[in-house]
Amino acid sequence: MDIAYLVTPLITWITVGPIKFLINSAKARKWAFKLVGNGGFPSNHSAVVSSMATLIALREGIGHPAFGVAVTLCFIVIIDANSLRQHVGKQAAAINRLAADEGIKAKGHTWLRERMGHTLVEIAGGLCTGIAIAHLIHAVFGRG
Repeated sequence: MDIAYLVTPLITWITVGPIKFLINSAKARKWAFKLVGNGGFPSNHSAVVSSMATLIALREGIGHPAFGVAVTLCFIVIIDANSLRQHVGKQAAAINRLAADEGIKAKGHTWLRERMGHTLVEIAGGLCTGIAIAHLIHAVFGRG
């Protein structure tokens, strides 16, 4: 097995996480440990799947069946990140408002994370980051 296929998603994940943390911290003007997780710029999930799709395109070509599978997975992840998880975040916000109105917090309600999913800009940032990392890894590891 070509090691680049193994290290590409790992390096992408490890690289994008700190970038997202630093951007969130700069926006919040303090260390943003509470913002670690789903959401934020760039999208970690979009970066990982786009890095693999790009690496497959660079090494195998866009006519290879693996590229088709990778692009399909990429679309599924992007649709999930943009729509489904944003709806989950909206539901969490509504539940939190209901709990606050009813005074349920005193009865043990755990506050739900409301920032879920990604905007199109965050997804685009993830796609660009993933593509760039795949090109870098392809340049470092060669053809394989």
